[in-house]
Amino acid sequence: MLEKEVRLRIVEAAHLLAKSGMLYRGEHANLSARLDDQHILMTRGGSIANLSGDDLAVLDLQGNLADGEAMDATMQEVIQMHIRVYQARASVGAVIHTHAPHVTVFAVANQPIPLVYEPLLRFGVTESIPVVPWAPRGSDKSVNAIIDVLSNHPGLPAVMMANHGVLVFHQDPVNTARLLSTLDEAAELVIQAKALGGAKELDPAAIEQVKDRMAAFGSRR
Repeated sequence: MLEKEVRLRIVEAAHLLAKSGMLYRGEHANLSARLDDQHILMTRGGSIANLSGDDLAVLDLQGNLADGEAMDATMQEVIQMHIRVYQARASVGAVIHTHAPHVTVFAVANQPIPLVYEPLLRFGVTESIPVVPWAPRGSDKSVNAIIDVLSNHPGLPAVMMANHGVLVFHQDPVNTARLLSTLDEAAELVIQAKALGGAKELDPAAIEQVKDRMAAFGSRR
């Protein structure tokens, strides 16, 4: 995919997040997308509500600036969080970190989001979304904990960071943004379902049944 198109996809994803309320009140998030085997595009600053294609920098997979203006100081903290995901998962085309409101409720409660919402199956989610123990954002301890989850749960496309927020990763920026929105829907519904006795986990057979339905109708998600 051409760099110009990747830039447009990241901007589209950022605006989708803003429109769907995934940025919470601080409008903070960071997005990245794979350019090729050795480079990614990444947002340079914290607020992405009005992101443009010029607000991105090209980094290599060691985290060095390859093209564009320097990253903001706060962004320097999270570069490795993105880079290491791309290094660990060749299939990942985009990474998003936000403080999406309902997902972050689970993060600050240090509780996993159970697999109760069928739309998540259409993004390849087949298990609860876990929480990694707290450590300073972007620190070796935090990033290593995230990568441990990726290594031990090869199909998992999201992880929460205790007392902080969420990291999601999928095939491209727009689908990653949609996955985040769907995960936040799931979190909100679990919270609301407590008033009715609690959410009920999906039957394990639902995973294969949904895959079969998607295959039968040629659906990608």
